[in-house]
Amino acid sequence: MRIELDDLGGAEVVAFLEDHVAQLRAVTPPGSSHALDLDGLRSVDVRFWAARDGDELLGCGALKALTPQHVELKSMRTAAHRTREGIATQLLVHLLGEARTAGFSRISLETGSFAFFAPARALYARHGFVECEPFGAYAADPESTFMTREL
Repeated sequence: MRIELDDLGGAEVVAFLEDHVAQLRAVTPPGSSHALDLDGLRSVDVRFWAARDGDELLGCGALKALTPQHVELKSMRTAAHRTREGIATQLLVHLLGEARTAGFSRISLETGSFAFFAPARALYARHGFVECEPFGAYAADPESTFMTREL
């Protein structure tokens, strides 16, 4: 598996992300879905990585700078037919390293608080994330869990 910066220009990545946003909006109550769409991911403060095995897109993740010290983890997703293979773990470890290399001292994320997101919350907890108060422009929401860790 290789993890590389991606320009979000390929049709496969676009479709993968459109499916991601559609899925999250389908399982999350209106107003509680915070997934970035393609325009949001193409913002100058966001860097996006794709994980591939040969030509197969396995997953993705992004980092969105909030301040010079604080970055947000966004758009973590693994291909549905490749879950439970350690892809998300490898992506997360890679993104933590990229955040450190870029000079950030804190990384935070928002994910759902209900059962659909339990595997994601468990993954983040295994990698040192702890629950925290809303950060950045987020407001408290019972459908959201906010997590953070120092780098």
